[in-house]
Amino acid sequence: MTALFLGGCAALVVNHASNVPLSDATAPNMGAPTDYVHTNAIFLSLSGGGLRAAAFSYGVMSGMDELKTSDGTLLEDVAVINSVSGSSMTAAWYGLHGREGLGDFPSQVLQPGYEQYMRMSLFNPRNLLRLISGGVNGHEDFRDALDNHVFHGATFKDIYARAGPEIRIQATDLYHGIAFPFIPSAFEALCSDLSKFDVADAVAASMAVPLVFAPTVVRTHPEACRPMDPMFKPMIDPPPEAPLAVHAISRAVASYRSPSTRYIKLADGGLTDNFGVTTLVNERVGFQSPYAPLTKREAVTIRRLLLVIVDASQEQNGDWISSEDGPSGLQSALAATNAAIDSASRQAADSIGHLLDDWQRTLIQYRCSLPVEEVRQLGGPTPWNCSDVKFGVARIAVDGLPPPLRRRVGSIPTRLTLSGEDLDTTILAARQITLDLPEIRTYIKERVGASQ
Repeated sequence: MTALFLGGCAALVVNHASNVPLSDATAPNMGAPTDYVHTNAIFLSLSGGGLRAAAFSYGVMSGMDELKTSDGTLLEDVAVINSVSGSSMTAAWYGLHGREGLGDFPSQVLQPGYEQYMRMSLFNPRNLLRLISGGVNGHEDFRDALDNHVFHGATFKDIYARAGPEIRIQATDLYHGIAFPFIPSAFEALCSDLSKFDVADAVAASMAVPLVFAPTVVRTHPEACRPMDPMFKPMIDPPPEAPLAVHAISRAVASYRSPSTRYIKLADGGLTDNFGVTTLVNERVGFQSPYAPLTKREAVTIRRLLLVIVDASQEQNGDWISSEDGPSGLQSALAATNAAIDSASRQAADSIGHLLDDWQRTLIQYRCSLPVEEVRQLGGPTPWNCSDVKFGVARIAVDGLPPPLRRRVGSIPTRLTLSGEDLDTTILAARQITLDLPEIRTYIKERVGASQ
């Protein structure tokens, strides 16, 4: 009887797939630009953490817009934004509205909050049944609120209609255990058209904390598949010595294109990488070229690159370390999940510096091997200095704040509705640490002016 009861609950929460197949009308690269990176480039990787992360990311970006360069503001150097979970709201908003719309973000996105649209009580028996069946909140509770009040039916075509930066909203493919970025190549693997996909669906997927939200569902369309670009061959058919992460991607792509796989279930991007660097790392180690993931043109025009990891992680909390009893079952489950996420994120962050050093070294070797005529054809600068390339990494984090402010921001909960005071404190703290960060000051000092 119990099995029948639970089985009857299993269909309570269903997020229906809305992605459409590729067609003859699908534009090359789904309409997305291919060259985002110019002479000076900043890659932003934005962490998760609910509205706290969205506000912290906004504070960083607004601080960058206050820092002047010889060509404009530092924010205009941002070429790529990788985001997971709560920060995907910030990334998507910026992708749709650019610098001119950034100032509206607090009033239009942060301050209204979202918990008023959500199912919050586990004392409600129906919510418990929904929890058992896959997630308390479905698209009708959160995704639709995002679409109705923030994104207003915008699709990725609307993002691609603007002149950069590249927006890479990241979720997690639960079945294959890999990061799933909402980028053209990932949807090419699904044989689906990303340009027609709602931005609200991508943000909801990136924020779909298991059990709190039911997974976002996308459908594979193997009947609409077309050959993938040869540049992806090292990722699709990697050599045996390729990293395990690349082999995992290869298996997933094969599954996506198999008639036996019909649906992919997507959850919070922080489950595989709460710092949003996985897509960059996988492309760098998987494409097996000296300049990837840059294009050839970007490889000869770039001279300065700074990867900025924005970490809005919450400080440890809970009182069960002060007594012999505890944690409770729920606390244990949350602590175990957070430990796995934090450990993987720290390892990724620790290794990123070595990856950038290797990328810089192999890129310089590639540039110095090019004939001058090819450099000119690719738009390289004159005079040409093949070794004039410098990559760096910076981390903007809550733990970099002065102790009283660090404790204050670190204590702000990971929720989808926050008080105006909490939001203002988070934004101002992120802005201040951005303005004062030595690595950013060094980048501004060393970046190459447009006239050079």
